[in-house]
Amino acid sequence: MSEHQRRRIYLMRHGNVTYFDSQGKPFLPEQVPLNELGQAQASAAGKIFAREKLQFDRVIVSGLPRTVETATRVLAETGQQVALDHWPELVELRGGKLSAIPDDSLREAFVGAFDGVVPEDRRFLGGESIGELMDRVHPCIDRLRADKSWDTVLMVLHGGVNRAILSYALTNQRLFLGNLAQTAGCINAVDVGEAQADWVVRVVNFSAVSSLQGESRHTTMEVLLDQYLQSRKRQN
Repeated sequence: MSEHQRRRIYLMRHGNVTYFDSQGKPFLPEQVPLNELGQAQASAAGKIFAREKLQFDRVIVSGLPRTVETATRVLAETGQQVALDHWPELVELRGGKLSAIPDDSLREAFVGAFDGVVPEDRRFLGGESIGELMDRVHPCIDRLRADKSWDTVLMVLHGGVNRAILSYALTNQRLFLGNLAQTAGCINAVDVGEAQADWVVRVVNFSAVSSLQGESRHTTMEVLLDQYLQSRKRQN
């Protein structure tokens, strides 16, 4: 291998899911499947990969149903038979108990973990901290890069996890850039070389169903906060 030859990571966020019912009550995030839009997003991403005739040596998912279903739909479009590697260390940021968060702290709890350069002690929904997320994500990426058996890998993960990976790639430091948008079903492309600092970020947050993403200017967590507030209002 030439010292300048790099390998490619295609990093996806899972397709859209429904986290709250029509009354604003949360579903169990560990169990939610893709909704109709999410299924369309996953299949559309798969068609992009198929059109480019891309072949994956490995396909890595967190193991949560929404990542498994997204990856399965992508592979159905590419026609590849690749076993899914489940890496549970790459599950999404773990939130705490929503009902325990005071009303005046809700906005910070929902959106604070994705606000600029995020402090490591900032917690997501009163649960896991950004530092704890990086503690489990960075070693996974280092381990993947140390494995020389692949040239092209597909990773189907989560919005927070993807931000941790992209932040690592962009800075080669222990930083978390919360304002890197990750639309449901999006595709990122990152090249990695032999040297630890050899990262090249090629594509960020490409949506196969909405290339210019003109339909909304809200973040995912802002939308989810509004949905959850419906439930809080009814309870009060």
